[in-house]
Amino acid sequence: MRIDFVSDINCPWCALGAVHLQNALKLMGDDFLYELHFQPFELNSQLPKEGKNLVAYLSEKYGMDAAQIEAGHQNLRDRGEQVGFLFGKREHIWNSFDAHRLLYWAELELGLEVQRKLKLALLTAYHGQAKNPSDRKVLISIVDELGLDRDRAELILTTDLFAKEVRQRERQWQSAGINAVPSMVIDNKHLLQGAQPVEVLVSALKQLSQS
Repeated sequence: MRIDFVSDINCPWCALGAVHLQNALKLMGDDFLYELHFQPFELNSQLPKEGKNLVAYLSEKYGMDAAQIEAGHQNLRDRGEQVGFLFGKREHIWNSFDAHRLLYWAELELGLEVQRKLKLALLTAYHGQAKNPSDRKVLISIVDELGLDRDRAELILTTDLFAKEVRQRERQWQSAGINAVPSMVIDNKHLLQGAQPVEVLVSALKQLSQS
């Protein structure tokens, strides 16, 4: 089974959905064969390098006030604790494109398991530790922590390597009708959207694997 997990580093529900999917895949057992690909999606590709205050950004984009935003964050913290993902306090949001370029590199040259580890590390860095995913030093520190090729990562981050390919991937998924994340596309034909509970994912994966 091929699973394409379309998501943005900036999306907290994508972090929750990624953890749910990891837990569901563990419950499927060793006999369940799959390929998991993390695909790029940007909620706002126009975010400037310096980013924006998160409350101001969410208020402008969704019309939410500070109390509604805090209630939403508390809901995420509660749900994250239930599945072992700790959401920290985030006060800023930044552009995530360079992080997606590193994820593309990982899939292309290092393998799907490395891409998975890098994805979870990026989600943890931003949502758990409020680190800037557009900061080269932050990204290189994650590369170092995972024992990946620092020189190759430096080359990617100091050039436009893989920029064209990532933009093409983003357009591909948008053209396929993906306009909200997280979205999971199974075998290029079945769509599951949102941070579905683990039991829902297990049920869906079992059903689709037998169809």
